[in-house]
Amino acid sequence: MPKPSTPRHAGGFIHFEDLDEPAPQRQPARKSLPEQPAGGMVFISFGSGSSGNCAYIGTQEQGVLIDAGIDPDIVLNHLGRNGIAPRAVKAVVLTHDHQDHVRYVYRLIRTLDRRIAVYCTMRVMKGLLRRHNISSRVKDYKVDIWHETPFHVAGMEFTAFETSHDGSDNMGFSITLADKTFVVATDMGVITDRAAFYMAQADYLMIESNYDSEMLAGGRYPEYLKNRVSGPRGHLDNVVAADFVAHRCGGNLQWVFLCHLSQDNNTPEIALKAMRTAIERTGRTVGSGNNDVDDRDRDIQVYALPRYDATPLFVL
Repeated sequence: MPKPSTPRHAGGFIHFEDLDEPAPQRQPARKSLPEQPAGGMVFISFGSGSSGNCAYIGTQEQGVLIDAGIDPDIVLNHLGRNGIAPRAVKAVVLTHDHQDHVRYVYRLIRTLDRRIAVYCTMRVMKGLLRRHNISSRVKDYKVDIWHETPFHVAGMEFTAFETSHDGSDNMGFSITLADKTFVVATDMGVITDRAAFYMAQADYLMIESNYDSEMLAGGRYPEYLKNRVSGPRGHLDNVVAADFVAHRCGGNLQWVFLCHLSQDNNTPEIALKAMRTAIERTGRTVGSGNNDVDDRDRDIQVYALPRYDATPLFVL
């Protein structure tokens, strides 16, 4: 796949007319939601937003936690409810060092009561120890990773890619199991060319849809915070996320999970409407992601991850 050009950022939006590659014209065939194959990929979010972020990606037998911003008791309770044992968690993989993504990383390790690895870059580890009251013993569990250098854990291949945010180091992950790829792309002010390259290849995409521009502009945030959120190292506008999915993702895309929705400057209804409208304008159909009978033949399932609550187990 050719590497996309860098999108132009203005007012929090990406202008796709500046990209070298045209939007895809071929319409994908309609898909039915599959039954779970043996060892197939599953996904659970335990919470998504500035209050805390953590998700499980893998199979029923083994997987990883993406970020560690949710109380371990909540995480293990919901894993157990879905038939996933604590021993299935082989690692914690960190996207960056902000508190809502790393707060419980050491406690999570201790709660699991065994040695599991924490995969992150050196800059992320230094940042979380400098910024937060986290035991320095977390370093004993660290495994170094580097941007765009694949590594393997829990039977999956991971590739970290740089994202544009204001942490010490920031990345998304392209995660491949068998012939399917799940891409995690959270906390970014713009979609950089390298992030776009990986995101465009996703079968399943977890993408930030943080704020509605009108709500942010008219909201209670002070100007400096509005500028931080909408800036190139802040968070992603609903319309930017929706335009990217509609015009840049390939025909293999089956699921879109909207993550990190702002409590003050967004609602699930607004974010879902923006995504649904953008996709439907390309001629594709959109399902709710709730496995309703009427949704089974839709081209793409779109689901907004709850801020405080765990999702059901998604069988992908």
